[in-house]
Amino acid sequence: MLQVTRKDNKESLENMIRRFNRKVQQSGVLSRARSNMYFEKPISKRDRRLKAITRNERRAEKARKARLGLR
Repeated sequence: MLQVTRKDNKESLENMIRRFNRKVQQSGVLSRARSNMYFEKPISKRDRRLKAITRNERRAEKARKARLGLR
């Protein structure tokens, strides 16, 4: 569990919230919680990774063709 306390009495609430949000993002708590919202079978996670690899390859190929002026 993440806790953020005021550094001193002069620190504003906005700065404290900003530090808290930064710690939450760096710890990965939010991304893990979002990924656990819905159950996925282990095989579907593997398929998802393979689809992401394929998508990135297609995107790179499309960018390469655009640089060459091909369709």
